Amino acid sequence: MSEPPRSAQVLVNLILKTPGFLDQAKTNPETLQTLADEVTKSLPPPAYVTDRWTYRIVVISLGAVSVLAILGAVYLTARATGAATPPDILTALGAAAIGALAGLLAPSPISK
Repeated sequence: MSEPPRSAQVLVNLILKTPGFLDQAKTNPETLQTLADEVTKSLPPPAYVTDRWTYRIVVISLGAVSVLAILGAVYLTARATGAATPPDILTALGAAAIGALAGLLAPSPISK
């Protein structure tokens, strides 16, 4: 499987192949932003956009870990006699899975 193109390498190749680009960029700095937009459009989309099943599997797995950690903590606490607390590992797993889900499902701050 070939490695996807990196934006910096595509940008350098485009600058080197365009005659007079460096002189034009010195006189008009907006040319760099136009070039950056052009390079960004030519790159492949991120994996989470094109491969929805992998994204769904990750979200379902993290959701399952969250629910099982909560149910396990409730079960162990209810089954125990006296003042018992759930194991710390269940609390850590549940908190980490919920945090990961929040990070995956929250909108990106740089999305337009």
